[in-house]
Amino acid sequence: MFTGLIEATGKLVGRTPTDGGLRLRVASSLGPELALGDSLAVNGVCLTVVALEGKEILTEVGPETLRVTTLGSLTPGTVINLERPVRADGRLGGHFVQGHVDAVGVVDARRSHAEFEWITIGFPSTLAPYLVLKGSIAVDGISLTIAGLEDDRFDVQIVPFTLAHTNLQAVRVRDRVNLECDLVGKYVVRAAEVAGLARLSPTGSQRLH
Repeated sequence: MFTGLIEATGKLVGRTPTDGGLRLRVASSLGPELALGDSLAVNGVCLTVVALEGKEILTEVGPETLRVTTLGSLTPGTVINLERPVRADGRLGGHFVQGHVDAVGVVDARRSHAEFEWITIGFPSTLAPYLVLKGSIAVDGISLTIAGLEDDRFDVQIVPFTLAHTNLQAVRVRDRVNLECDLVGKYVVRAAEVAGLARLSPTGSQRLH
């Protein structure tokens, strides 16, 4: 379990194809603090540390993860968000994040307002039942608040600290990002389904009985 509060950024310094998957090599100051077998959220995707070489972290990405996330399209030099799992005795400063990506979104727009940045992200219709105005969303592993919501896109406002300490400083229009919906919202929708209060259409939109 993660919180969506990014501990450090890293830089992708290598990618090696494996049998059906991919091995990523990431350089980060977080490297010396990790151990083999540790879980690590990489741009919001929960991966396992398979090797450590000084400040370089090696993780393996399976075929299914490559299919449903952006990790397969990362190129050397890309800035990557990193977070270790939250400790049982730690503070939950963001929201519950599993590191299980629900879908890939696309940056539709980006604009500045004083010291802040507004980013608009398009999302697939299957996510619509799980997004609410002022609710939480993880974007590349970053816990953010939905400040504006339409049928197929949402807005987030980025404060200067988050902009300076995550990969959002480099995100541009048409870039793809990993999205994970709020865990509590998923359970609420599922409970409503089971109770017969709502059902999901094939496109993922919610219908009330």
